[in-house]
Amino acid sequence: MGDQATPPAPELAAMAINDGPCLKHPFSDRAPVRSIVCRPDGGAGLAGQRVRAGGWVKTGREQGKGSFAFLEVNDGSCPANLQVIVDGGVADLSTLVQTGTCVSVEGLLKVPPEGTKQKIELRVEKVLHVGLTDPASYPIPKTKLSLEFLRDHIHLRPRTNTISAVARIRNALAFATHSFFQEHGFLYVHTPIITTSDCEGAGEMFQATTLISEAEKLDKELILNPPPTEADIEAAKRDVGEKSSFVAQLKAAKATKEDISASVADLKKVKENLSRVEERAKLKPGIPKKDGKIDYGQDFFGRQAFLTVSGQLQVETYACAVSSVYTFGPTFRAEHSHTSRHLAEFWMVEPEIAFADLQDDMNCAEAYVKYMCQWLLNKCFDDMELMAKLYDKGCIDRLRMVSSTPFERITYTEAVQLLEEAVRGGKEFEKNVEWGIDLASEHERYLTEDIFKKPVIVYNYPKGIKAFYMRLNDDSKTVAAMDILVPKVGELIGGSQREERYEVIQQRIVEMGLPLEPYEWYLDLRRYGTVKHCGFGLGFERMILFATGIDNIRDVIPFPRYPGRADL
Repeated sequence: MGDQATPPAPELAAMAINDGPCLKHPFSDRAPVRSIVCRPDGGAGLAGQRVRAGGWVKTGREQGKGSFAFLEVNDGSCPANLQVIVDGGVADLSTLVQTGTCVSVEGLLKVPPEGTKQKIELRVEKVLHVGLTDPASYPIPKTKLSLEFLRDHIHLRPRTNTISAVARIRNALAFATHSFFQEHGFLYVHTPIITTSDCEGAGEMFQATTLISEAEKLDKELILNPPPTEADIEAAKRDVGEKSSFVAQLKAAKATKEDISASVADLKKVKENLSRVEERAKLKPGIPKKDGKIDYGQDFFGRQAFLTVSGQLQVETYACAVSSVYTFGPTFRAEHSHTSRHLAEFWMVEPEIAFADLQDDMNCAEAYVKYMCQWLLNKCFDDMELMAKLYDKGCIDRLRMVSSTPFERITYTEAVQLLEEAVRGGKEFEKNVEWGIDLASEHERYLTEDIFKKPVIVYNYPKGIKAFYMRLNDDSKTVAAMDILVPKVGELIGGSQREERYEVIQQRIVEMGLPLEPYEWYLDLRRYGTVKHCGFGLGFERMILFATGIDNIRDVIPFPRYPGRADL
């Protein structure tokens, strides 16, 4: 398997960089900083080469009484900076040294004097571009900034070391996701963002509607152009009556065909006008209602619609036709939660496998998590070193442990027993432990961090705390559900074998108090050619939290949306 391959040495793994000339960007005239400084020799072998480089100044300082300047330039291709030296005769140094300035330069790569940490530096011969920055107003100075502060400058925070590293780690995990499932024969399916069914049954969904905006437009239009009065309607009706009588008179008098045709055309016009007047008279300000309730029949889709909370139900339709599929996209929860683990918009990876049971589901999920951990060790070691330095010194060891250690597997009942034993031994939890509860994050982390000290898969949960689509076990008390718990974040993956028996799932929907009508299409999958199948969902941002050791989920997604905030 691909995830079992021997990883390259970390210093080589950051990028497949050869020992030849530095790599020119395929669609730009510059050489990425990564192709210069991330070579095994740190770039020393490139000495004597003329290159163009560009990026944003991290730090800059004038030296030698303004005769030259040192710049640390970064273009986002790697955590490391390229040291750039500019003589005063080449450019106005005062415009170059400000943090945040964008520069594009051309010059010779040279080995710096002994004793410096850099292996290579760029001596500038020509400045091609300067994107000026006003240091008095630039909100991202070179001083250390908190992640909370950066959330107030969401459009500029990718210029910081942390957020750019997180972006590269996120990119690597997305690539790893597609690589894993493609290597294992899965088909990538794009499921809808707008849906009419609630997968989770919690009702915390964002509604997608045009009724409000249409009502606002109508209100404004009725103010500018008030609806017709009864007198206007009567006048329009009189016009129709008069024109009708005139046409009848012409026909009785055997008038010319031309005169009759002209009068009929006039009659048609006044009838159309009457129809318009009557329709406008029906217009009422506000959201349309029917029988005292909002009339969703007049909404854009002719019914209530929402932003999806999960692509699972929809992707099952493809699993029940082409066997192995996955979806990877944004999902939305209208949950008023301000914790460090919740977002209103977040990304989910959701595979679905036909002809597979809960054991297959656990095997797939474990292999996928291990694959991603190994991928980061192979491809993003320099960024992971930065995370270890700034946020969590154990993050690299954690990735190594997870990628190489078999996950523990215990039933929910066994998990509760272990937690109860811990309580009897003096451990205190905020939430009481008893069979039937939905395990809290503190319980999940205790299992994985304190008891087993490795990832744990808990399976066979009480049916009362799980979704309607999970397969009912023979004991009629539990369902074939599983969660993967990992250190740092607790639950990383939630999955189950799906209920393939028509009568059972129909009964489960009713038991959960959900209406059958929106799920008729879902029941059809059980009516026609039913098959055992399973799947799981991985919260993508939680995987990034687990990998990096960063504490707040708002800092591992490019544009966080949470209660009260939807910037840009």
